[in-house]
Amino acid sequence: MAASSSAKTQPAARRRATSPGSGEVEVIGEDWHVDALTPIGFIVAGYAAFVTIAAVVGVVLKAPRPKWLDQLAWMLEILAVVLAIGALAGWSAGRKPESLSTFLGYVGALVCLMPLALQTMRTDRSTWSSGVIAAAALATGVVAVRVMMVR
Repeated sequence: MAASSSAKTQPAARRRATSPGSGEVEVIGEDWHVDALTPIGFIVAGYAAFVTIAAVVGVVLKAPRPKWLDQLAWMLEILAVVLAIGALAGWSAGRKPESLSTFLGYVGALVCLMPLALQTMRTDRSTWSSGVIAAAALATGVVAVRVMMVR
């Protein structure tokens, strides 16, 4: 396949030759397209895992919910809002998801999950309130990955 010199064309499909035992993997199909939103999605998912682990440690230790866990959760929310704005900007720029209602539902859930969890137990500092943050952070990470998959 001949490569085009135009900057506006998509990358051509490629294949990598493999030999038995060489350890190389054959790549068939289009190249991966990485845009500016992909690293943000990985950051949100990774930070959500971090917040989930921190909250689960609090539950395992049976400690009251510390204020720094709330701060971690709100930082996750800020990152989720950045991801949602980026996903919506990509949609408004012409990147059309297969199912618009699914995409918008995931973006809405991404933005609403953590504030709802934090507000439902804002006065409760018990051990299990850390569990609520753990569940909300895990769900936020999963929804962030789903937003990246359906956009």
